[in-house]
Parts: sequence; structure tokens; C-alpha cells
Amino acid sequence: MGVFPDFDGLGSIGDLRAVVGALLTFVLIVAVLMLIVSAIVWAIATAHGNYATASKGRIGVLVAVGAAVLAGGGVAWMNWLLNLGQQL
Repeated sequence: MGVFPDFDGLGSIGDLRAVVGALLTFVLIVAVLMLIVSAIVWAIATAHGNYATASKGRIGVLVAVGAAVLAGGGVAWMNWLLNLGQQL
């Protein structure tokens, strides 16, 4: 029994892939910018002894890294699932 996704069943699937690719690029760019800004805030706040702001900067760094990992990991996971589906 060969069950697999039919990506050609939808009209303009190429447009959908282009939109998803653009959104992924946007998410990764925002994550990198957020990482840079949060790391700068964390460093400056720690140097001046403002530990409440340093904590918020650290949380910003962790959120930025998490967003980048989820965005990149989602693509890798989807490719793995598609490969697995083609092998069955």
C-alpha cells in the first residue's frame, strides 16, 4: 500500500513554498538581530550591576536561540519525515 503526500494536488504549491521560505528567512533574520541586541543589553547591564535588566537580556538571548533552533529544526524534521515517507 503506497500512501504518500501529493504535493502536486494543490494548485500553486510553488507559491506556498516560496511564501514559507520567505517567512523562514524572516524568522531567522529577526532571531539573529534579537540575539545581538539581547546579548549587548545583557553585557551592559551586567557590567553596570543592573541585575534585573541583565536577567531580561539573558532571557532574550535564550528566546532568540530557541526560535532559531525551532525554525531550523522544523525544516530538518519535515525533510526527515518526507524522506521517511518516500522510503515506505
